[in-house]
Amino acid sequence: MPEPYVCTVCNKWFTTKLDLNSHKLSHVGAKLYTCRECGEGFGNRYSLTTHMTIHSSIYKCTECGKCYLNNQSLALHRRIHSGAKLFECTVCSKRFTASSALVNHSRVHSGQKPYKCDVCDKAFSESGTLTKHMRIHTGEKPYKCSLCNKCFTQRSGVRLHELFTHSNRRPYQCPYCGKQYKTNGDVKRHVRIHTGAKPYLCRHCSMRFRTIDQLKTHLLKSHNEGVWFTCHICRKKFSLNCLLKEHLFRHESVKPYVCCGCSKRFCTATELKRHLFTHPGRWLVTKFVMCYGLSDLRFVIECCLG
Repeated sequence: MPEPYVCTVCNKWFTTKLDLNSHKLSHVGAKLYTCRECGEGFGNRYSLTTHMTIHSSIYKCTECGKCYLNNQSLALHRRIHSGAKLFECTVCSKRFTASSALVNHSRVHSGQKPYKCDVCDKAFSESGTLTKHMRIHTGEKPYKCSLCNKCFTQRSGVRLHELFTHSNRRPYQCPYCGKQYKTNGDVKRHVRIHTGAKPYLCRHCSMRFRTIDQLKTHLLKSHNEGVWFTCHICRKKFSLNCLLKEHLFRHESVKPYVCCGCSKRFCTATELKRHLFTHPGRWLVTKFVMCYGLSDLRFVIECCLG
């Protein structure tokens, strides 16, 4: 017997009208359920119930205070603090604290993407990534910066925004060359330059790559696997969305990178860095770029250029 209730937006079927109405909220971004403790809104009662464990639970981590629904979830969380990683990838030997994290990681090597967007048919390897993607269609930005009230679709977006925009802290250091970074992920990617590690394996030709972006580009160019990002103005194609966004700056005459010495503007950070080397005091600028990157150049440029 076919399911009698269908969503008019994505044609997904449901067994009850209540399930259909609850599903429709995902398309409009409605938040009918509000947490009485912090005021955060949710699209369904289950999400609200899950969220409430943050405020009160008998399963509470003594290290960071985070709460969980049951003792099993708490035990998995505690591995973050202990550093225990019991699950190892058989392809690249990367280790994980939970089996679910290993399953998600294995899809990097297999290319499997079981989670599909009902609106645009884009597929993802993780359910959480699909949830974040849906906010593109709904326009939902539930996470707000406490310092400037700028809103983001992801909690990590707020954290990175506050770190890069409102803070100059670089707490993570490369053990090989001492170069400092703002996130642990940046350090891990950088360290591969020293170790030569290439954890991302192409399943077609067994070539290995240092970053996931390099693997995606290879799959697209060599094996025609993936999606090209096409400029709607000149139809030029790019292997990564970030490259397309940078390219669009040229069409829109947007030059967000400004030299503090001569006020000359550039479309990309790479062009600005190349330009900085032409100024007096370029040896100091060069050294700073090599050690710290471009994000904190303003005060150094001002010192160099007088």
